[in-house]
Amino acid sequence: MGEIMLTTGSSFEGYEVVEYLGFVNGQIALSSNFFKDLSSNLAELTTQESTAFTNKLENASENAVENLVKVAAGKGANAIIGVELNYTGFSNNAIGTVASGTAVIIRKKEAIHKVVTSKIFVSNYYNMLMPRPVEVTLAGEDNVVKIAPLFYNYNQDEIKAVRCDIELTNYYEEKLLLQGIDFVFERNNVTKLQADFVECKLPMKDIPLIKDVKVYVKKYVTAKGVFAPDADPIDITLSKRGLDGLKDKRGKDAVERYKSDGTTWICNCGYINAAGDEECAICGRKEEDLKVNIGFNYEEMCDRMKGLPDVSAMKDILMGYIKQGAIDAKYRMELLEIMESGLQYEKTRGDMTETVLEKVLKVFEN
Repeated sequence: MGEIMLTTGSSFEGYEVVEYLGFVNGQIALSSNFFKDLSSNLAELTTQESTAFTNKLENASENAVENLVKVAAGKGANAIIGVELNYTGFSNNAIGTVASGTAVIIRKKEAIHKVVTSKIFVSNYYNMLMPRPVEVTLAGEDNVVKIAPLFYNYNQDEIKAVRCDIELTNYYEEKLLLQGIDFVFERNNVTKLQADFVECKLPMKDIPLIKDVKVYVKKYVTAKGVFAPDADPIDITLSKRGLDGLKDKRGKDAVERYKSDGTTWICNCGYINAAGDEECAICGRKEEDLKVNIGFNYEEMCDRMKGLPDVSAMKDILMGYIKQGAIDAKYRMELLEIMESGLQYEKTRGDMTETVLEKVLKVFEN
């Protein structure tokens, strides 16, 4: 057993008590004449005599503590808490010092290693051939927070570095702008560019509060030189639920649902292509691959439901598709349940059209 630790308090900083072994004490007796001589001659003590009496008291206290430690060690303790020193009378008129406390077993507390990580989809995008930020990872470890975006590099260019401003928004709608952060890449000629982590000024406790991230690319460096975007990014208009569902189905760079008006078609990456173009000029997706094959165009139905005044009007649109036999039977019951639930909630909660539309989209996008 190593050296026994002592404290007059109830704990040791950096340690925890794992077992209490009980009350212990150590005693040392002094001559019965010690305090008698001290009290009778107190006014006439010389400096030398005063020092001698003091040394006797100190030695007695030290010996009492030594005895206390031996008793605690015999119980298997490695520490004593609540240590006190008192003078008391023994039998035969002897006076002594008593050291007492509680014998315990302690152990060093393990260092708390806290890690918090969050991945958030970027809610804006650049509709051009350049490194496109699509996701940001926030990683906190021991109160140090680092940030790293994921970029799509459609041309698989040799991207060496990207300088960005990053806007973080929390649930309280408070914003934090991180300006001029430079990101580099271990692998730089691949489709998905994962940036190395860079330390940022976000408190670690705020990571779970961040709900939205926008990334503004200021400059990027390729093997051909330094470039800057010649247009501002576009904000994504899909709801979070709708965006999550679309990305799960179409890839992390997906920002828009496929649409076509006969003269143009919008790719999932957001780029507007001319009718007749078989694949997207930005990401290379083929138009035929984007068309869903579930018996009807659910995007068209949802577009017709947007902006309607109430759930009842949305249900009328749905019933029209059901009567035409356009909707597969496996979807009908779930869609009708969504509409009925929306109608009931609308009576007490007010407008439920947006919630109902999100649920309808989720039926087809999961």
